Amino acid sequence: MPMLQETLGLDDAAMAVKAALAQAEVLGVACSVAIVDAGGHLIAFARRDRARIATVELAINKAFSARIFDTGTAELGALAKPGAELYGIQHSHDGRSIIFGGGLPIRSNGMTIGAVGVSGGSVQQDVDIASAAISLYA
Repeated sequence: MPMLQETLGLDDAAMAVKAALAQAEVLGVACSVAIVDAGGHLIAFARRDRARIATVELAINKAFSARIFDTGTAELGALAKPGAELYGIQHSHDGRSIIFGGGLPIRSNGMTIGAVGVSGGSVQQDVDIASAAISLYA
């Protein structure tokens, strides 16, 4: 029997992008914001004017990483330091795994239903912008 799983829908993903972009505006950060569903697949994306081209792939991969590992990418980074139990994990998934802040899982009713990834500011700014997106589900 197949396992059924809740997932983030397009309308909710669009609201999460909007919340993230509003926080990016407050912080004055030109960034990219990516939202993935429960399967780790991109469902919503926005790139602010003047955001660097590199932010596109980084935001998508931060969201992907947060979803497949069900943890924030900053926390994943702590586990991936030399000597830590996940050292080297950043080389998994054809190099798509990101181990610095800006990716956060989106949870609802105790289940991970998607994730957000943000790239363009400092690590802390990216985390703050991503946090604005997931605050809709707190």
